[in-house]
Amino acid sequence: MPRKPKKPCGYSGCPNLTEGRYCKEHEKQINQSYEKYGRDKAVRRRYGRAWKRIRDSYVKTHPFCELCFEKGIIVPVDEVHHKLPLSEGGTHDRSNLISLCKSCHAKIHAERGDYHGSKKHHVYKY
Repeated sequence: MPRKPKKPCGYSGCPNLTEGRYCKEHEKQINQSYEKYGRDKAVRRRYGRAWKRIRDSYVKTHPFCELCFEKGIIVPVDEVHHKLPLSEGGTHDRSNLISLCKSCHAKIHAERGDYHGSKKHHVYKY
């Protein structure tokens, strides 16, 4: 199947072409900026260096998306998800973790209503 054509980097003034939104150089800058300014300080404390070690060790033992694997589809892990979120009293315990692909992870958060900047479980009345 042919690949999509590359697009210009989304960073202002960058002439590089990329398959994603930003080129590799600017993607790293954008992620660092988000971690420093965009994320809540309480969240940064919960997801520090210790979380990275826990996540990496969990991925070694669960290298495929667990939801897709149940359906007989083998997809590599992109995210490690907390079944009960830390904000609701969950922990980094292995029994509270599940390895997911980006699609399954997005689906779970969409069902919960956890989009960036949105109110959780917000009900709209028309």
